[in-house]
Amino acid sequence: MARPDDESPEAGSAADAADASWRDRALERSLRAARAKAISRSDRFIQTAMELLEETGRSDFTVQELVDRSRTSLRSFYQYFAGKDELMVAILEERMARSAAAWREEVKDKETLEALRIVISRIYGASQEEKSSTSLVRAMALHHMALVNTHLGDYQRALAPLARLIRDLVTQGIDEGVLRSDLPADELVLVVFQAVLGAAQLNVFRIDDSDLGAHADIFWDFCRVGLVGTADGTPARSARPAARKAARRS
Repeated sequence: MARPDDESPEAGSAADAADASWRDRALERSLRAARAKAISRSDRFIQTAMELLEETGRSDFTVQELVDRSRTSLRSFYQYFAGKDELMVAILEERMARSAAAWREEVKDKETLEALRIVISRIYGASQEEKSSTSLVRAMALHHMALVNTHLGDYQRALAPLARLIRDLVTQGIDEGVLRSDLPADELVLVVFQAVLGAAQLNVFRIDDSDLGAHADIFWDFCRVGLVGTADGTPARSARPAARKAARRS
Protein backbone atom coordinates (compact mmCIF):
# COMPACT_ATOMS: atom_id res chain seq x y z
CA MET A 1 0.00 0.00 0.00
CA ALA A 2 1.37 3.40 -0.94
CA ARG A 3 2.12 5.84 1.83
CA PRO A 4 1.33 9.60 1.57
CA ASP A 5 5.00 10.38 1.15
CA ASP A 6 5.13 7.99 -1.80
CA GLU A 7 2.78 10.13 -3.93
CA SER A 8 3.84 10.66 -7.50
CA PRO A 9 5.27 14.03 -8.68
CA GLU A 10 2.13 14.51 -10.77
CA ALA A 11 -0.10 14.19 -7.72
CA GLY A 12 2.07 16.63 -5.83
CA SER A 13 1.89 19.17 -8.64
CA ALA A 14 -1.90 18.87 -8.75
CA ALA A 15 -2.09 19.43 -5.00
CA ASP A 16 0.17 22.49 -5.27
CA ALA A 17 -2.00 23.89 -8.07
CA ALA A 18 -5.17 23.39 -6.04
CA ASP A 19 -3.50 24.97 -3.02
CA ALA A 20 -2.39 27.97 -5.10
CA SER A 21 -5.88 28.31 -6.52
CA TRP A 22 -7.65 28.69 -3.17
CA ARG A 23 -4.89 30.95 -1.89
CA ASP A 24 -5.21 33.15 -4.96
CA ARG A 25 -8.95 33.39 -4.40
CA ALA A 26 -8.48 34.20 -0.71
CA LEU A 27 -5.90 36.87 -1.56
CA GLU A 28 -8.16 38.38 -4.20
CA ARG A 29 -11.07 38.57 -1.75
CA SER A 30 -8.83 40.21 0.83
CA LEU A 31 -7.49 42.75 -1.65
CA ARG A 32 -10.98 43.46 -2.94
CA ALA A 33 -12.20 44.21 0.59
CA ALA A 34 -9.17 46.41 1.33
CA ARG A 35 -9.61 48.25 -1.97
CA ALA A 36 -13.29 48.93 -1.26
CA LYS A 37 -12.45 50.19 2.22
CA ALA A 38 -9.74 52.50 0.87
CA ILE A 39 -12.08 53.93 -1.77
CA SER A 40 -14.81 54.47 0.80
CA ARG A 41 -12.51 56.34 3.17
CA SER A 42 -10.85 58.44 0.46
CA ASP A 43 -14.31 59.33 -0.90
CA ARG A 44 -15.26 60.44 2.60
CA PHE A 45 -12.33 62.86 2.70
CA ILE A 46 -13.23 64.19 -0.74
CA GLN A 47 -16.88 64.70 0.19
CA THR A 48 -15.97 66.47 3.44
CA ALA A 49 -13.53 68.75 1.63
CA MET A 50 -16.22 69.69 -0.88
CA GLU A 51 -18.60 70.52 1.97
CA LEU A 52 -15.99 72.83 3.53
CA LEU A 53 -15.31 74.49 0.18
CA GLU A 54 -19.00 75.09 -0.45
CA GLU A 55 -19.73 76.43 3.03
CA THR A 56 -16.80 78.85 3.23
CA GLY A 57 -16.05 79.63 -0.42
CA ARG A 58 -12.36 79.28 0.48
CA SER A 59 -9.76 76.56 0.18
CA ASP A 60 -7.70 77.59 3.20
CA PHE A 61 -9.08 74.92 5.52
CA THR A 62 -6.46 72.78 7.28
CA VAL A 63 -6.06 69.04 7.17
CA GLN A 64 -6.84 69.01 10.90
CA GLU A 65 -10.16 70.75 10.24
CA LEU A 66 -10.88 68.19 7.55
CA VAL A 67 -10.24 65.15 9.76
CA ASP A 68 -12.20 66.69 12.64
CA ARG A 69 -15.14 67.28 10.35
CA SER A 70 -14.98 63.77 8.88
CA ARG A 71 -14.45 62.20 12.33
CA THR A 72 -11.31 60.42 11.24
CA SER A 73 -7.63 60.90 12.10
CA LEU A 74 -4.53 62.48 10.64
CA ARG A 75 -3.00 59.04 10.35
CA SER A 76 -5.96 57.86 8.31
CA PHE A 77 -5.81 60.91 6.04
CA TYR A 78 -2.11 60.47 5.28
CA GLN A 79 -2.68 56.83 4.43
CA TYR A 80 -4.57 57.98 1.36
CA PHE A 81 -3.24 61.45 0.51
CA ALA A 82 0.24 62.94 0.68
CA GLY A 83 -1.26 66.29 1.62
CA LYS A 84 -4.02 68.78 0.98
CA ASP A 85 -2.89 69.57 -2.56
CA GLU A 86 -3.15 65.91 -3.52
CA LEU A 87 -6.67 65.86 -2.11
CA MET A 88 -7.61 68.89 -4.22
CA VAL A 89 -6.20 67.19 -7.31
CA ALA A 90 -8.33 64.15 -6.48
CA ILE A 91 -11.43 66.35 -6.34
CA LEU A 92 -10.58 67.79 -9.75
CA GLU A 93 -9.98 64.30 -11.16
CA GLU A 94 -13.37 63.12 -9.92
CA ARG A 95 -15.24 66.09 -11.37
CA MET A 96 -13.45 65.98 -14.72
CA ALA A 97 -13.86 62.22 -15.14
CA ARG A 98 -17.59 62.34 -14.35
CA SER A 99 -18.22 65.34 -16.58
CA ALA A 100 -16.26 63.97 -19.54
CA ALA A 101 -18.03 60.61 -19.32
CA ALA A 102 -21.47 62.25 -19.14
CA TRP A 103 -20.77 64.58 -22.06
CA ARG A 104 -19.30 61.77 -24.17
CA GLU A 105 -22.47 59.75 -23.62
CA GLU A 106 -24.64 62.78 -24.41
CA VAL A 107 -23.08 63.36 -27.85
CA LYS A 108 -22.33 59.80 -28.97
CA ASP A 109 -25.10 59.80 -31.61
CA LYS A 110 -24.71 63.44 -32.70
CA GLU A 111 -23.08 64.78 -35.85
CA THR A 112 -19.55 65.97 -35.15
CA LEU A 113 -20.13 69.73 -35.30
CA GLU A 114 -23.23 69.45 -33.12
CA ALA A 115 -21.33 67.24 -30.70
CA LEU A 116 -18.54 69.82 -30.49
CA ARG A 117 -21.08 72.60 -29.96
CA ILE A 118 -22.64 70.73 -27.05
CA VAL A 119 -19.34 69.81 -25.39
CA ILE A 120 -17.78 73.25 -25.78
CA SER A 121 -20.95 74.92 -24.49
CA ARG A 122 -21.04 72.53 -21.52
CA ILE A 123 -17.42 73.26 -20.60
CA TYR A 124 -17.93 77.00 -21.10
CA GLY A 125 -20.92 77.07 -18.79
CA ALA A 126 -19.90 74.30 -16.38
CA SER A 127 -19.14 76.76 -13.60
CA GLN A 128 -22.74 78.00 -13.68
CA GLU A 129 -24.53 74.65 -13.98
CA GLU A 130 -25.11 74.38 -10.23
CA LYS A 131 -26.19 77.78 -9.00
CA SER A 132 -26.12 76.60 -5.39
CA SER A 133 -22.45 75.61 -5.69
CA THR A 134 -20.99 78.94 -6.80
CA SER A 135 -18.77 79.24 -3.73
CA LEU A 136 -17.55 75.65 -4.17
CA VAL A 137 -16.65 76.19 -7.82
CA ARG A 138 -14.86 79.47 -7.14
CA ALA A 139 -12.86 78.07 -4.24
CA MET A 140 -11.83 75.06 -6.31
CA ALA A 141 -10.92 77.19 -9.32
CA LEU A 142 -8.62 79.40 -7.26
CA HIS A 143 -6.84 76.44 -5.72
CA HIS A 144 -6.57 74.52 -8.97
CA MET A 145 -5.06 77.51 -10.73
CA ALA A 146 -2.38 77.56 -8.04
CA LEU A 147 -1.76 73.84 -8.57
CA VAL A 148 -0.56 74.54 -12.10
CA ASN A 149 2.65 75.93 -10.59
CA THR A 150 3.20 73.22 -7.98
CA HIS A 151 1.60 70.06 -9.40
CA LEU A 152 1.53 70.58 -13.16
CA GLY A 153 1.75 66.88 -14.04
CA ASP A 154 -1.10 65.96 -11.68
CA TYR A 155 -3.18 68.85 -13.01
CA GLN A 156 -2.66 67.72 -16.60
CA ARG A 157 -3.61 64.13 -15.74
CA ALA A 158 -6.79 65.34 -14.06
CA LEU A 159 -7.79 67.21 -17.22
CA ALA A 160 -6.88 64.30 -19.51
CA PRO A 161 -10.42 62.84 -19.87
CA LEU A 162 -11.69 66.22 -21.05
CA ALA A 163 -8.75 66.71 -23.39
CA ARG A 164 -9.31 63.25 -24.91
CA LEU A 165 -12.96 64.04 -25.55
CA ILE A 166 -12.07 67.23 -27.44
CA ARG A 167 -9.27 65.46 -29.33
CA ASP A 168 -11.52 62.57 -30.38
CA LEU A 169 -14.21 64.90 -31.70
CA VAL A 170 -11.78 67.19 -33.54
CA THR A 171 -9.87 64.34 -35.21
CA GLN A 172 -13.19 62.71 -36.12
CA GLY A 173 -14.31 65.96 -37.74
CA ILE A 174 -11.08 66.24 -39.72
CA ASP A 175 -11.43 62.65 -40.94
CA GLU A 176 -15.03 63.34 -41.98
CA GLY A 177 -14.02 66.48 -43.85
CA VAL A 178 -16.22 68.82 -41.80
CA LEU A 179 -13.29 70.49 -40.01
CA ARG A 180 -10.26 72.25 -41.41
CA SER A 181 -7.26 70.20 -42.50
CA ASP A 182 -4.86 73.06 -43.19
CA LEU A 183 -3.50 72.90 -39.63
CA PRO A 184 -1.91 69.97 -37.78
CA ALA A 185 -4.63 68.17 -35.83
CA ASP A 186 -2.66 68.18 -32.56
CA GLU A 187 -2.15 71.94 -32.73
CA LEU A 188 -5.81 72.57 -33.52
CA VAL A 189 -6.90 70.41 -30.57
CA LEU A 190 -4.49 72.21 -28.23
CA VAL A 191 -5.63 75.69 -29.24
CA VAL A 192 -9.32 74.80 -28.93
CA PHE A 193 -8.85 73.11 -25.56
CA GLN A 194 -6.84 76.02 -24.16
CA ALA A 195 -9.41 78.55 -25.38
CA VAL A 196 -12.37 76.63 -23.93
CA LEU A 197 -10.67 75.91 -20.61
CA GLY A 198 -9.50 79.49 -20.22
CA ALA A 199 -12.97 80.87 -20.96
CA ALA A 200 -14.56 78.44 -18.49
CA GLN A 201 -12.14 79.47 -15.75
CA LEU A 202 -12.86 83.16 -16.34
CA ASN A 203 -16.59 82.45 -16.13
CA VAL A 204 -16.11 81.32 -12.54
CA PHE A 205 -15.41 84.91 -11.55
CA ARG A 206 -18.26 86.57 -13.43
CA ILE A 207 -19.71 89.49 -11.48
CA ASP A 208 -22.53 90.52 -13.84
CA ASP A 209 -25.95 88.96 -14.35
CA SER A 210 -25.82 88.83 -18.15
CA ASP A 211 -27.19 85.83 -20.01
CA LEU A 212 -24.59 83.10 -19.92
CA GLY A 213 -26.47 81.15 -22.60
CA ALA A 214 -26.12 84.02 -25.06
CA HIS A 215 -22.42 84.28 -24.29
CA ALA A 216 -22.05 80.53 -24.82
CA ASP A 217 -23.65 80.84 -28.27
CA ILE A 218 -21.25 83.62 -29.22
CA PHE A 219 -18.29 81.66 -27.88
CA TRP A 220 -19.32 78.57 -29.85
CA ASP A 221 -19.64 80.61 -33.05
CA PHE A 222 -16.11 81.91 -32.45
CA CYS A 223 -14.81 78.36 -31.94
CA ARG A 224 -16.77 77.05 -34.93
CA VAL A 225 -15.13 79.49 -37.33
CA GLY A 226 -11.73 78.56 -35.91
CA LEU A 227 -12.43 74.84 -36.23
CA VAL A 228 -13.84 75.05 -39.72
CA GLY A 229 -11.44 77.69 -40.96
CA THR A 230 -13.84 79.88 -42.93
CA ALA A 231 -16.76 82.09 -41.98
CA ASP A 232 -19.11 80.54 -44.54
CA GLY A 233 -18.79 77.07 -43.01
CA THR A 234 -16.69 75.56 -45.79
CA PRO A 235 -13.76 73.67 -44.23
CA ALA A 236 -10.36 75.14 -45.05
CA ARG A 237 -8.17 72.67 -46.90
CA SER A 238 -4.43 72.30 -46.89
CA ALA A 239 -2.77 73.49 -50.08
CA ARG A 240 -0.04 70.91 -49.55
CA PRO A 241 -1.65 67.85 -47.95
CA ALA A 242 1.09 65.47 -49.08
CA ALA A 243 3.81 67.68 -47.61
CA ARG A 244 1.93 67.91 -44.30
CA LYS A 245 1.43 64.14 -44.14
CA ALA A 246 5.13 63.60 -44.80
CA ALA A 247 6.04 66.10 -42.09
CA ARG A 248 3.78 64.33 -39.57
CA ARG A 249 5.34 60.95 -40.38
CA SER A 250 8.81 62.35 -39.81
